[in-house]
Amino acid sequence: MTNASETQLSALGGSKTVKRLVAIVPAGGVGARAMGSSNISQDQPKPKQYQFIAGVPMIRRAVLALLADPRIDQVIVAVQADDIWAQAVLADLERVQVRPCAGATRALTVLGALNEGAHLDHWVLVHDAARPGLTPESLARLIDQCWAHPVGGLLALPAADTLKQALHDSHQVAQTVKRDDMWLAQTPQMFRAQMLYTAMNGALAAGFDVTDEASAMEWAGHSPLLVRGSVKNAKVTWPEDFEWVGSWLINQQ
Repeated sequence: MTNASETQLSALGGSKTVKRLVAIVPAGGVGARAMGSSNISQDQPKPKQYQFIAGVPMIRRAVLALLADPRIDQVIVAVQADDIWAQAVLADLERVQVRPCAGATRALTVLGALNEGAHLDHWVLVHDAARPGLTPESLARLIDQCWAHPVGGLLALPAADTLKQALHDSHQVAQTVKRDDMWLAQTPQMFRAQMLYTAMNGALAAGFDVTDEASAMEWAGHSPLLVRGSVKNAKVTWPEDFEWVGSWLINQQ
């Protein structure tokens, strides 16, 4: 980000009377683990986020879920420069901008979107394109609680199953991990723009493995808020996920 952009971002926390919230949807990957899905045409393979789920492209469902809350001023969908699908899938949606600013990793894609949207005020909310089942109630709960928090937070679910840690590079159990304080992270993850930008840049520069936005904030010494999400907000990761997540979505309609 240029110095001018840094100046713009540093001003995001200046006003205490106006709150702007911009959502970022990183969509620069291909979803390799789901590429075995029967939804994918062999003649023209599409990245996972553009595959149909319950009759609608998955990324469109994810973006529509964000647009359901009027407090989100804008949704930035960050794609690769050679992406030929996003504009066609999302062009008719208001408050949505497709930006060719994706990087080689999710973290670099989010930073690219922050750079593209350096004029954004106050807060950013990052949501996976592969989570089409985000409910209005979960989204509203996240926004309500984060706006009252000094850092921000993320949707997550308390771990319900017994957790097993595997031996290194093995499918054998090393130990059982207590689940009492364990949560399964979801998205959206919502943070103050300047804090997130600084944390992600610092973590990447230090060689830290930024697996999600909250991990960068943790690296920087912050304690993100855990806001209870929903099982309906599952991530489509494997080929079989298209069917069972899709069945939920059909039942919601």
